[in-house]
Amino acid sequence: METFGDKIRMARESKGLILRQVASALDIDQAIISKFERGDRKPSKEQVEKFAEFFDFDKNELITSWLSDKIASTIYEEENIEEVLKVAEEKAKYLKTLHNEK
Repeated sequence: METFGDKIRMARESKGLILRQVASALDIDQAIISKFERGDRKPSKEQVEKFAEFFDFDKNELITSWLSDKIASTIYEEENIEEVLKVAEEKAKYLKTLHNEK
């Protein structure tokens, strides 16, 4: 299953770009991009949006990949993953309704 890091590494390599070129274009340190690609560090949402624009990815698809990586890395060791995800989904929907009411 592809991670956010896999997606940006494959996109970079398919375009024949080196880390330095992507770093310069996005104004993100190349060591940090390398860590994103390896999964050693998680980018901010703003950085994910920069990658989406640069590599011409669907922004929502890349954000989904990024968020799912964050969630998975937080809960993968838990025994009740399905229950955690179900409750988190219910809470997120509730928070969204509260936010929309404001």
